[in-house]
Amino acid sequence: MIYLDNAATTLRKPASVGTAMQYALTRAASAGRSAHEPAMLAANILFDTRRIAAQQFDLEDPARVIFTSNATDALNTAIFAMGEHGTRFAVTGMEHNAVMRPMHQLCRQGKRMEILETPLWNPDVLLERIQKKCREGLDCLIVNHVSNVYGYQLPLEQIDAVLADSGVPMIVDASQSAGVCPISCRKLRSAAAICMPGHKGLYGPQGTGLLLAVSDDIHQPHCYGGTGSNSIELDMPEELPDRFEAGTHNIAGIAGLFEGIRFVRQLGTETILRHEQTLRKQLAGMLRTQPQITCYESPMDSLQTGVLSITCQTMSCEQLAQRLAQRGICVRAGLHCAPVAHQTGGTVEGGTVRFSPGWFQNTHQIRRTAETIRNILSNS
Repeated sequence: MIYLDNAATTLRKPASVGTAMQYALTRAASAGRSAHEPAMLAANILFDTRRIAAQQFDLEDPARVIFTSNATDALNTAIFAMGEHGTRFAVTGMEHNAVMRPMHQLCRQGKRMEILETPLWNPDVLLERIQKKCREGLDCLIVNHVSNVYGYQLPLEQIDAVLADSGVPMIVDASQSAGVCPISCRKLRSAAAICMPGHKGLYGPQGTGLLLAVSDDIHQPHCYGGTGSNSIELDMPEELPDRFEAGTHNIAGIAGLFEGIRFVRQLGTETILRHEQTLRKQLAGMLRTQPQITCYESPMDSLQTGVLSITCQTMSCEQLAQRLAQRGICVRAGLHCAPVAHQTGGTVEGGTVRFSPGWFQNTHQIRRTAETIRNILSNS
């Protein structure tokens, strides 16, 4: 099997991830509820994972690392929290439904949202649109750091500079960039929250995610329940991270996430990004020889990660992906839960076939994939 669907989830993990999960599953209890050894082991797992996540993302206070069940959970928390502060929102033209659907609910409550659609691979136009929107009045911008459809990496630090000068807060969807692109909370002056899954570029298990509550604007939780602290009160505790972590933690998953983040830190995001970009360029170069194929690739490496989308003139995306699956090659076809991005890129009618290599893929697998596609097209 050749697995090229890492933008959905990294299927292959470091061996230490599974080992840590199994250890926690049989030895760790509920954190913050008791002082016995299994409970304290769980508490230590939480503490250690908050600390390594804070180190990875250059966040001063580990208590601002909030554990969630996935990036969607983190984004919902951040978006509805920011909805308590303002009414005028904007999003980029690359957003996923994990942003668009909670924003749709805020709009039903009277908030306003504008989609800043700008051409692919043209960050200057996006920056101009953001500057204009800030002058007109904006309460919050939501930024998809890297598109899950095209791998388009938006200029986060330049966007942050514009927003910080205008006093506008930002929510960052780092679903495709965490673990692949460098992210520094200290450098992002406008960031209110940075949201990410554990199961993609951080090489952790599914069912894990992180909300980095960078600013005090992220204050209102959207889930309420037991925390093991201040139990006499019916309100959620004020202190972080308890305010946002109601109920029992996914201790086994978080133990695996710790090992995934440690793996990324040992390799370095720059090394991982270069590897994925190399495989993407290799695949695109081979597929461009096929006249039926259109590759959505940036002319500049700095604007694209390892994700590559293609369309085919002679076959639907679903057909091509299915035929690849029958030959043991795993990709994704369709709209990838991001119709806004497809509208921006001009592929909303039929979607794309997406290839997303990760650290554990190699050039031999890329060559086999390109050869398989050539055989499929020649026999269709």
